Amino acid sequence: MEVKSAIKTLYDEIDWLQKVINQVICSYLLQEGHEKRWQDIPVPDLSNSDSPYASIVDLWELDIYHRLAIILAIAPSLRPEVLDVFFGRNQIYDRGFTEFGGVIDKSHSGFLPTGQTLCFLISATEIELKGVVHDILDKNDILIKEQVINLGQTDEYIPNFNGVLSLSNQWLHFFLTGKKLKIEQSAEFPARKITTNMEWEDAVLDDLILEQVMEINTWLNHRKTLMKDWNLEKMIKPGYRTLFYGPPGTGKTLTATLLGKASGKDVYKVDLSMIVSKYIGETEKNLAKIFDIAQHKDWILFFDEADALFGKRTIANSSNDRHANQQTAYLLQRIEDFPGTVILASNLKANMDDAFTRRFQSMIHFTMPSPEERYQIWKNAFSGKCKLHPDIDLWKIAEDYELAGGAIINVLRFCALAAIKRDDTIVTKQELLTGLRREFKKENKTLSVNI
Repeated sequence: MEVKSAIKTLYDEIDWLQKVINQVICSYLLQEGHEKRWQDIPVPDLSNSDSPYASIVDLWELDIYHRLAIILAIAPSLRPEVLDVFFGRNQIYDRGFTEFGGVIDKSHSGFLPTGQTLCFLISATEIELKGVVHDILDKNDILIKEQVINLGQTDEYIPNFNGVLSLSNQWLHFFLTGKKLKIEQSAEFPARKITTNMEWEDAVLDDLILEQVMEINTWLNHRKTLMKDWNLEKMIKPGYRTLFYGPPGTGKTLTATLLGKASGKDVYKVDLSMIVSKYIGETEKNLAKIFDIAQHKDWILFFDEADALFGKRTIANSSNDRHANQQTAYLLQRIEDFPGTVILASNLKANMDDAFTRRFQSMIHFTMPSPEERYQIWKNAFSGKCKLHPDIDLWKIAEDYELAGGAIINVLRFCALAAIKRDDTIVTKQELLTGLRREFKKENKTLSVNI
């Protein structure tokens, strides 16, 4: 497939769109030729096209209404001038036609179509076709489920169809090149895929913690059997919600990635800095973007420092408090309705809202590792090319210095770099001591020298 062929297919489709627009306006304003139907305008024949767009039309068996929705959303990106006709003015009121929909953005001089624009094109002269538009823009329609097109959100007092109708960057890239961008390559997507090269033995978890984690692993691998073959879907909600809580560095993130690795599912860590917004409704909108995509991709969603989103509700003394509480209620509902697996991580269980914790299938306390566990983590850390000097008593280090696994890895990184700088692979006592001191300083603790 050549890019030239892909673009030609889309341009042919836009030519068809332009004819449709002209005919609908002609019919609506009772101009010459108004008796004709836009549906009778020949649709481009895609049977011999090898373009990505043609493949999707064929695969999903899209009708002319779905094709119209896609190409209307594409037009501003490829040929915005075909929509300029919608700038026409209503001579009676000396203003634009409300029924045309559309918006003008400060960063785009052309006409941006909205759901109302699509509604006008499809049903302006056949009002019974309004139902077709509602079906296309419904969350269960293939174009919405696959995130091909999106209807932008509006303020609660503005009709939903006034939202901008747009095509996702991923699908535009696919229609032009035949290559699908991964969702994490999108700069505006507020989550990123996380992975690990480690295995379960590298996590060095307490037996009780590991047992609880394995329950989640069993759910991930056998939930379809449980729900379908055992017919428990009427009694059990399809999703799984769990809370990992405990001090930093105790393995919460690593465990989430290992669960994904073991079950063959992608784990996406939500970037709270891109989620939380001071503007009313924006946080919910950003979260909806994640949940809507994740539920069709069967991802595991991981919310680190989750109390920033799911923290305790407050007494509503102000409009901001009421908004925060409404936001929490929205999150609670989305979490409960989400059919996939959600892992929330927090340093303190007490920070979490009780309404969430009551709905968790499990809550796992990641404690600071015991001396025995610390010893195993130290052994694993320095079992590769970078090794400790033979004079260093590893057991004594594990016994005397309470550090989480993440902190021990930080020490490893510092020591390895120090050894490389000396063109060596053996870590000295002094280098280890300096690495330990740096980690203790982070917690405003002093280090008693005894190695």
